[in-house]
Order: sequence, then C-alpha cells, then structure tokens
Amino acid sequence: MTLTPSDLPVELSAATWGVLRGDFPLLIDGRFVPAASGAAQTAHDPATGKGLATFAMGDAADIDLAARAAAKAFAGPWSRLSHFERARLLRKLADLLEANAQLLGELEVLDNGMPIWLAGMTARNNAELFHYYAGWAERIEGTTTTPPAHVLAAGEALTYTLREPVGVVGQIVPWNVPLAMACLKLAPALAAGCTVVLKPAEETPLTAVVLGRLIMEAGFPEGVVNIVNGDGATAGAALVKHPLVSKISFTGSTEVGKLIVRECADDLKKVSLELGGKSPVIVFPDADMEKTVPGVAMATFFLQGQNCMAGTRIFAHADIYDELLEGMAAFTSSMKIGHGLSPDTMIGPLISATQKARVMDFVDEAKAGPARIVTGGNALDVPGHFVEPTIIADTTPDMRVVREEIFGPVMAVQRFEGDDLDAIAARANDSDFGLSGSVWTQNLSTAHRMVARVRSGHISVNTHGAVGSNIPFGGFKQSGWGREFGREGMDLYLETKAVTIAL
Repeated sequence: MTLTPSDLPVELSAATWGVLRGDFPLLIDGRFVPAASGAAQTAHDPATGKGLATFAMGDAADIDLAARAAAKAFAGPWSRLSHFERARLLRKLADLLEANAQLLGELEVLDNGMPIWLAGMTARNNAELFHYYAGWAERIEGTTTTPPAHVLAAGEALTYTLREPVGVVGQIVPWNVPLAMACLKLAPALAAGCTVVLKPAEETPLTAVVLGRLIMEAGFPEGVVNIVNGDGATAGAALVKHPLVSKISFTGSTEVGKLIVRECADDLKKVSLELGGKSPVIVFPDADMEKTVPGVAMATFFLQGQNCMAGTRIFAHADIYDELLEGMAAFTSSMKIGHGLSPDTMIGPLISATQKARVMDFVDEAKAGPARIVTGGNALDVPGHFVEPTIIADTTPDMRVVREEIFGPVMAVQRFEGDDLDAIAARANDSDFGLSGSVWTQNLSTAHRMVARVRSGHISVNTHGAVGSNIPFGGFKQSGWGREFGREGMDLYLETKAVTIAL
C-alpha cells in the first residue's frame, strides 16, 4: 500500500509530495539513469509500513560505470579547479541544502522514522558541514623543511611537501542518519579534491537522490559525485573491490567493517571506519540530578537508540542509583512515541521489522533475570516498528544487553561503589568498543581524571554526544579507524608528497 496524506499526523509540503511522486534514479557521470539491470525497490515509511517511492537498485555494473566516471572527473575537470573554486561550489551546495531544509527533513523522517525536530537539526548541521569544509579547502598547504645532508653537501637545495587528494573514494553510509552521514563524508572528500562514488543504505535511499540533484544544481562537474543505490552484498561489495577506487570510507557495523578491511587488503586500499559502540555513561554521587536524569536518558534514547555513540551502559554510584533510576523512569514515561512528523514525538519507529525483532530479542532475554525491567520492555501493537524505551536495572557485565550493541532504545544500568577511579574505569573499559562516553559530576578534578581513564575516542562531561563540524569523532578498539569531522576529517582524503630539488 502507498502512503497517503490521511496516514500522516501533519500535512507534508507540496515539494515533498512532488518529490515522492517522481523518480529516484542513480546519478552516474552527471546524468540520472535507471539501474543497468532495470532493478528497482520500494522504500517504506517505518512508522506506517506504507510505501513511499520506488527507487533504482544498482549492482556491480552500475558501480563500474560510476567508478570510471569518477576516475575520469578526477583526472580531468575536477583536478583543474583551484582550491578556491572548489570552496565556492561547496558553499553553493551548503546554501541549497539550507534552502531545501524542509523538503530534506520531511523526506528523512519518512524514510528513516526520526523525529522531525532531529531532522531539522541535522539539516542545519549539513549546511554547516559544507561551509566548514569550504574553509578548509582554501587552506590546503604543504610545508618546507631542511633538505637531506647529502644533497646539501653538493650545493643548495629545497625540500617541501605537497598535500594531494587520495583519488576516487568509495563511501558507504548507514541508514540511521542517512543524509547527515552522506554529507559528513562528501564534504571533506570534495574539499580535499577527491571524486566520489556514494552508496546509500538500501533502507533509506531517498534523501541521497535529492542531494544528488542539488549537487548538480550547484554546478559540480559531471562525474565528481556519483550516487548508486544498491544493497551491500552486490553494490557495496563491488565498490570495495573496484580497482579504480583508492579509498573506502564506511560507517556501519563492526562485522561489516572487518569484512571491508579483508577485501581491501589485496590492493591495500586506504580505509577509514566508523563502527559500533557500547558507550559508558558514568554517574558520580555529586552529579546535578536535574540535568543528569534527562541527559542520561537521552544519551540512550536519542534517535531511538539507533546511533553508534548511544550511551547504553550506565554506571551509577550506589548513593544515587535508586534516585537516578526513579528519575529516568519518570522522564522516559513522559516521552511521546509516535510518527516522526508529529512535532511532539520524542521516540519514533525503528527502521524495520527485522530491527524491531532483534531489539526485542535482547529485551526478552533480559526479562528472564537476574536483571529487572524498570520501564518499557514491550513492542507496540500498532502499525510500524515501535519499541518502548526500556530501562534494565541490576545488569551484570556478562549479560548480552551489556556487551553487545543493540541499536535500539534499551539502557543497561549497573551499580558501582566507592571512589576508586581506576576500578570504575576498568569496568567502563570492559568492552570491545571505544567510541563515545560521558562522565557526570560537579567535581572538576574527578571529571578530568575520569576522562583520562576512559578508553574512548569521544568523551563528554555533564552532557553526551557533543559532536560538531569542528570536533574530531572516531573510536578506539573495534569502534573504527580514523576520525571524521574537524581537520582530521579532511586528512582522511589527503596524501603527503615530499619533494627535494637540488638547486
């Protein structure tokens, strides 16, 4: 069944309905085309289960065309543009993203299920990202240094370095924040001077196609950005293996990340990975509970828990353990569950029936004990893929809900006693992951000492998930390789060439 206005809690813009009634093709070499095989698939609204639109599904043949187009553009018109001309195009795209924020936000909610307030926030961030990296495009520079002694012994010499783009980049983005993830990868790659083949998640293809239209409207040369929807096993695998692709940037599960590393080993493609997380949230007895209760709850339940930096392992001091649980249970019970387009929705649907079943498998296992369900614990018997935000107390380090990434609205709470920071950190670090985390205390010394002990790539104090365009983000251990955002995000797409000239 196809989505109609009566299925929605609010009226969509005419622009959004117009896009949904149109085509969702591939973007290859500056042209919008169907898949070479003619394959297509229907995108669904996860809040209603209704069909949204039919989109082209590419495979290895389409990836090959896209990679060749990207290689041609890299060697041709894109390489001849100055840094300032690239920056101008990035700023033009940023302006178009801002002008189309409502359209992109509504499509993102329909495709992914996220609340509209979050879609609006990410839409603003997407424009900011392109403005931010436009500035870095204008500041790509090398250095001069002392030439080697044996060259200087023969006379004068000059040694300097050049910063050059990696080349054709394959970018694979997940379904949890699809447009934001596409922009996060595209902006630094284009600023660095790379060309791109982007593969969106097959669950959430719609905003990537519209992004492709805005890229062409901004005036980017043909072939600089190519967008090929398709599933991971065919299109994704072909992109990873393609000989013209010099680098893969992937965000997704740790398991798939490991497969990509193995595939890239044969030709030593460069790889950057932003993978899974099971982030610790440590609450000390002096924490400001008025801020901590909603902050810790949202650390888990933000985006229905479908985000890699979700704070899902809560370590609460015994002195405030019961108070924190009681406060979070009350806060959670007030969170409205519903369609993401409703302005007061805090918890939207999960992405699919498969993800809903996976989350409930974890919850049902925890119900058997020794842990206890404080609030939630049920899937809603309504259309769509809704699961109640769930708090599980008295968990132990060996439980699956503590050790494995659930990617759903499920919080596992443990108690700790005393003030031995090394012992607390040992429990927080008892994980294969090390992506994010937070510390909640009013004691400045405790905060700094605890931050230094937690083995994660991104830590916040008295807040959680404090990401921004200028703040490097990435993980330790099995949470990935490299950093996105900030200057480090563009470094992923640049290589250094050293030059010595005997004068």
